[in-house]
Amino acid sequence: MLLLIGILLIFGVIYFGRIHYKISQFADAEPPKNADYLIILGAKVNGEIPSLALQYRIDAAAEYAKENADTILIASGGQGPAEDITEAEAIRRELVDKGIPESRILLEDQSTNTNENIKFSKQFIPEDAKLGVIVTNDYHLYRSIQIAKDAGLKVEGLPAKTPQITLLKAYSREYLSVTKYYVEKYLLK
Repeated sequence: MLLLIGILLIFGVIYFGRIHYKISQFADAEPPKNADYLIILGAKVNGEIPSLALQYRIDAAAEYAKENADTILIASGGQGPAEDITEAEAIRRELVDKGIPESRILLEDQSTNTNENIKFSKQFIPEDAKLGVIVTNDYHLYRSIQIAKDAGLKVEGLPAKTPQITLLKAYSREYLSVTKYYVEKYLLK
């Protein structure tokens, strides 16, 4: 029995170590210049105020948008519990406050998770688009890009930092989300 527990423990350490390695490979990604589109993935909004995680995503997107004037921005995220506006609307407001013209921002305001963010954002991508960028917190970028590639998108990532206070929770949850993604992609097909 102890041998079985030991084997499972070793397997678990190796497995989660591999996931952490994959996640960390995307944490310092350098996005390409002049992407056709930028998808900013939503995160919690407190009333009408973006959470710190969402604010970091917005800040990274705004900086990219200012340096790449022809890139369209897709603000993605529906309205969850305790949110007075959609995540997409919170993103739009903040981008406009940072000087991004409203005419460059498209709203995908129906999604409730990463899969839906990508699926519903696809309808806003121009048919002639060749390359896009996904903006999300660094811990979330690996899985987000995999989901986008599964949906037929050619994308790279723009990592936003993760708030220190949420690191343990964010990574723990992401390890489980990546595992669910693997199960759905490789075992349930």
